[in-house]
Amino acid sequence: MPPVLLTKRIEFAAAHRYVRPEWDEDKNRTVFGRCYNPPAHGHNYLLEVTVFGEIDPKTGMVVNLFDLKRVLLTVLEEFDHKNLNLDMPYFENRIPTSENFAHVLWTKLASQRDIGTLYALRLCEDEDLYAEVTAADRPDAAAVAKRYSFNAIQDSREGRDWDCYVTVHGTIDPMTGMATDIGALDRLVQERIIKPFDRQDLRQVLGSETVKGDALAKTIWDRLVGRLSGGTLRNISLIQTRDLSFDYSDLPFRQVS
Repeated sequence: MPPVLLTKRIEFAAAHRYVRPEWDEDKNRTVFGRCYNPPAHGHNYLLEVTVFGEIDPKTGMVVNLFDLKRVLLTVLEEFDHKNLNLDMPYFENRIPTSENFAHVLWTKLASQRDIGTLYALRLCEDEDLYAEVTAADRPDAAAVAKRYSFNAIQDSREGRDWDCYVTVHGTIDPMTGMATDIGALDRLVQERIIKPFDRQDLRQVLGSETVKGDALAKTIWDRLVGRLSGGTLRNISLIQTRDLSFDYSDLPFRQVS
């Protein structure tokens, strides 16, 4: 029987601030935006941990869920309701971005044998932004995903709300702690996607009699790929309704081994 993936979600709270003490205020604000604002800002983080392994023929489980939850609670207790900049030694010399924080948590969880083998770890700051690391990533690489929204007509006279997650993978900049420049990504998506699509009839914009979700996801990909200021476009996830979404990526399917 092939290995099976199992994902567990758990929430905790922490605060952080993006700042380089050696930079002046103007440069900090230019690079980090509102994340620079003192003293710090808090998040109700959502951590998704995916493990994989063979199904135990006696228990029918990949890993005991009680053990998995216990380990996650023990690891996160150190960070819960803490100021990551001031209270955590892991961030004395690096900014507690989601990318860096995800790697810290990965290192702590990877040594816990009671939870099986780590496959992926996703750290969500909120509904609009998350970082993800996998077993295939180097210690200085991560993916970051940002959600963007627009309203557009697809096949009727009424527009619908679309949510689009743009995922970028790259090397974490040792100075900024980010895998890509989120500000630059925001500007690119605004110019290439939001402005031309929002409050418009997609059939007219794209010159097509019909616009299907899968084709729209690829169109968004084509409008962004090769134009990022840093990192590589990894995936476009286009959510049409709560029950229907479309993903486009140029990565081949990766089987667990």
